Amino acid sequence: MKMVLPGGTGQVGTILGRALTAAGHEVTVLTRHPELEHEIGWDGVTLGPWAEAVDGCDVVINLAGRSVSCRYTAENLRAMMDSRVDSARVIGEAIAAAARPPRVWLQMSTATIYAHRFDAAHDEATGVIGGSEAGVPDYWAYSVEIAKNWEQAQAEARTPATRKVALRSAMVMSPDRGGVFDVLLRLTRLGLGGPVAGGAQYVSWIHDEDFARAVEFLIARDDLAGPVNLASPGPLPHRKFMQTLRAAWGVPVGLPATRRMAELGAFALRSDTELLLKSRRVVPGRLRAAGFGFAYPEWERAAADLVRRARVLRRRSVAGV
Repeated sequence: MKMVLPGGTGQVGTILGRALTAAGHEVTVLTRHPELEHEIGWDGVTLGPWAEAVDGCDVVINLAGRSVSCRYTAENLRAMMDSRVDSARVIGEAIAAAARPPRVWLQMSTATIYAHRFDAAHDEATGVIGGSEAGVPDYWAYSVEIAKNWEQAQAEARTPATRKVALRSAMVMSPDRGGVFDVLLRLTRLGLGGPVAGGAQYVSWIHDEDFARAVEFLIARDDLAGPVNLASPGPLPHRKFMQTLRAAWGVPVGLPATRRMAELGAFALRSDTELLLKSRRVVPGRLRAAGFGFAYPEWERAAADLVRRARVLRRRSVAGV
């Protein structure tokens, strides 16, 4: 199939493009800085010649949006909002104008749309949308607004011939350099992989292989539309999550961090504590009901596989391969 991936040069796009290409699909990436033969330039805001790639393709998977790995300043939050909403809007315009529109449009979203909670898991049917929780920073509500507006931009697009799916994805775990797992593993190796702020907050995650397989599953299932949670069925408290990662790498101890220490660390890394402190207990209700089988449903097995692959990458890097 012909697939177009707007924003396909980021971490998740690289994972997905690699898997889809290996599966035999023809992948075209839309990016602001095209360098390779299969990449086409676009600005993520306005229609242009890039729209010709959408006309006649089978699938669009929009992954565009400013990275969340940054300080959550007012300027950066606005950039997160605009880049996501604008790209979804203009993709909708391209599909609406196409003589041969794609049969399915998968739009990246986020599990952050759900409320910060510890008592129950969020699935698509019973999950609570966040934004009004007590006792959390005010700007966490803005992150939820970003997710809601992101999905709304897709939902409002006039594309009657194209099925639309919003991918409410948890953190995608891959050993690739620069990704969230790479950062967590680096902290673990340094002895800093202990619980943060007590570690009771839940971590929702998905193994990169399951993420790519779930995307292909959703492309094939014409009966699935609307929001779908892309998360493993085994979210777990941060304390247990990091303990399991330490065991997989062979590090016996991880220093715990208070909320204040996490804030200082996030500042030094030019990131934000919401990524660590918000309790995301999200489960894949619709995927499981549709019969999708996870290769890595539990974190222990997933962490072991990711660590093994990370070691291989490190050996190749040292060898200059």
